[in-house]
Formats: sequence, C-alpha cells, structure tokens
Amino acid sequence: MADETRKATLIIGNENYDLPIYSPTEGPDVIDIRKLYGQAGVFTYDPGFTSTASCDSTITFIDGDEGVLTHRGYPIDQLASKSHYLEVCYLLLYGELPTAAELEKFEDTITHHTMIHEQMHNFFRGFRRDAHPMATMVGVVGAMSAFYHDSTDISDPHQREIASHRLIAKMPTIAAMAYKYSIGQPFVYPRNDLDYAANFLHMCFAVPAAEYVVDPILARAMDRIFTLHADHEQNASTSTVRLASSSGANPFACIAAGIACLWGPAHGGANQACLEMLKEIGSVDRIPEFIARAKDKNDPFRLMGFGHRVYKNFDPRAKVMKQSADEVLDLLGVENNPILQVAKELEKQALADPYFADKKLFPNVDFYSGIILEAMGFPTSMFTPVFAVSRTVGWISQWKEQLADPQMKIGRPRQLYRGHKQRDYRDIETR
Repeated sequence: MADETRKATLIIGNENYDLPIYSPTEGPDVIDIRKLYGQAGVFTYDPGFTSTASCDSTITFIDGDEGVLTHRGYPIDQLASKSHYLEVCYLLLYGELPTAAELEKFEDTITHHTMIHEQMHNFFRGFRRDAHPMATMVGVVGAMSAFYHDSTDISDPHQREIASHRLIAKMPTIAAMAYKYSIGQPFVYPRNDLDYAANFLHMCFAVPAAEYVVDPILARAMDRIFTLHADHEQNASTSTVRLASSSGANPFACIAAGIACLWGPAHGGANQACLEMLKEIGSVDRIPEFIARAKDKNDPFRLMGFGHRVYKNFDPRAKVMKQSADEVLDLLGVENNPILQVAKELEKQALADPYFADKKLFPNVDFYSGIILEAMGFPTSMFTPVFAVSRTVGWISQWKEQLADPQMKIGRPRQLYRGHKQRDYRDIETR
C-alpha cells in the first residue's frame, strides 16, 4: 500500500508533482508514476526496465546485494535441500507448502498428465533432424493450443488450472522428445511409476533395446536443477510471458513466448556458454593462462559461470548445486572427461585466488548445472531446454498471478523517439 505520509515530489519547470511511494514487505520502496504522463505530459526513461517495477507480486523475492532468493518467503537453499521440485511447484502455484494429502493429489495429477496427444508426434517429424531442440520446443508448445481446446479460456479458473497442470506435466516429455528426435532415437513414453526428475532422465536416455535404471543420485541432482531454476522474479522470459499474457493470449502461446525469450544466449544460455569456455580452455595445464587473461582488463576473455548480474555477493543457489555436482562427479568420475577435469580444477584455483574473492566472482548456479548436465551425458544444445522445463512453473505462476490482478492492463511500454519529425512524402521522380 502507498505510504500516505511520504510522497516523492517531481519538479518540472514551475510545477510540482507529488507521486505516491509504495513500501513492499521486502526490497526498496517504489515510486508510483502511473499518473505522471496524464498530469505532467512526460514519460520516464529506463532502458531495460532495470529501475522499473512492472507489477506487484507475492511469488519470488531477490536481494542481489545480500545473496537472497526466496519463494513465497522460503529461502531457496532450504527448499533445494529439504524439499523437491513438485512440492516447490505447488508452493509457487498456490502460495503455501502443501499438506501430505495435497501433495499426493498434486503429484498424482501431474504424473497422469505427462503424455502428449499422439498426433503431436507428427510435429516433431516435420522438423529437420539438426534443428536446435529449443526451436522444436517453441513450435510444439505453441501448437498445444491446437490440441487442448478445453484449457485455453483464460477467463475460466478451472481451465487455467488444467492448463497449468498440463504444461508442468508435459514440458519434460516435449523436451525429451526434442532431444530424442535430434539424435535419431525413438521417443520414450513417460512412466507413471517414476518421479518427475527420474521420469525425465528415463525419457532422455532409455532405449527400447535395453533396460535403463535411473540412478537416484542423478535423479536427485536433476530435481535440484529443476528446483533451483523454478522461478527468478521478473527476468526477461518471465516479463515476456507477462507481456504476452496482458493481451489475453492463451497459456500455451504465452509459455511458448517465454521459451523463445529464454533461448537467447544472454538469458538461458549461460550454462552452455560455461561449458563452451571449458572446452576452449581444453586442459588443466592451461588454466593459469586463462585465469591471467580473466584478470587482464584489456583482454575480452571472461570466466563464464562466475559472478552474476543480479547477485553482487554470491548466488544462493550455487552452494546446493555445488553439492549436487560433487555427488554426481563422485558417482560418474571425471577421469575420462577432460572438460570435467578442467571444471574441477578451475573451480579450485579460482576460489583460492584473492582477485576473484575480492570481486565476489564466485562460481554460480550456471557453472555447476553445466557440469552436472555434461556429466549426465546431455549435449550443450539440451542445456537451455532443461532450463525451460525448470522455469515452466515459474512462468505459469506469474501468468496466473497477473490474470488475477485487478490492475492488469495490456503492456504498452513508451519510448524516447529520436527519429525524423513529420515530413511530406516525395514522389519517386523527385528523390
């Protein structure tokens, strides 16, 4: 609510404009400028919206300076170490941790929505085999609105609920099918006897010719990757989902828009960039050379997977992800994988170097998740699809919250126009 005792006063020429100040439960105060254009005839200018609150939300809070990330008030490290992905999904969707009965019902619902319409298999076969899995996912998720007509009416709370369950349940199936198609292997159907993470790994790595048993350590690591990427406040892809939603678009179109945004290398491709950097380093004995380059201000090389744009202290997700990375590497070993050998040694040397400690350039969640996915056998092209599976529940939670917001309006950012003033058309003979 606005603090009636405090207002921000903007002076333009000889006029004063009082702007309400809102105080959140956590985070900086917010100046309400909604009436500024109507009263003063001016816009604010904020490229990238880095100083603009586009909505109010009760889902996720980030304090980058202190290294804090909470979902509905619960610290991410507690959720990642004590909870599991589907319980976190319930928390994000409904605002509270579920009772045992509520969780059992929710897990059963998601489990029995994991199959996709059989006719949708034809969509995959329409793509080239070398298509990026994210390109496939954008197309297939967008096409869901052509198959699930009974959950596209956003004005119906029941249909919104069904759409939410379908997207959370079917996204791992779609991602796994995109992967299988890209490597020329047959699709593997979901299994109701496996949990969410184990089911995804089974769909990605099982083949009809042999039995595949998911190791519980790998399933737990996969579940943590999902949990630690479930939501991250108003980032680029979440803002894209909200903007698409503001027009009244159906849920499948909104999530497809989020996937398309996430595909951008500046957003969802950080763990892929990290692995590509490790491949560039190539061997353990070259690490000092690249660390020296990272310290050189005149060298464009940067250590990918270290530091974070939002977290100026440390990434609160990284500690839990490091634990999973250590468990996975202990299980699978690094002896025959030079990339993983480089990753382990680079982590060791960087953490021991005062330069990186002073600048708070610690390994972040992308560094460790990339290591885990590489060790599991995922190609780098699948890193962002895994991210999309994880983030689906965050997108949906934000989408549902926005639809329930009585203040929702269609998004319409303004601009600082610097083009030509109005001019007359000239016939081609006179140009």
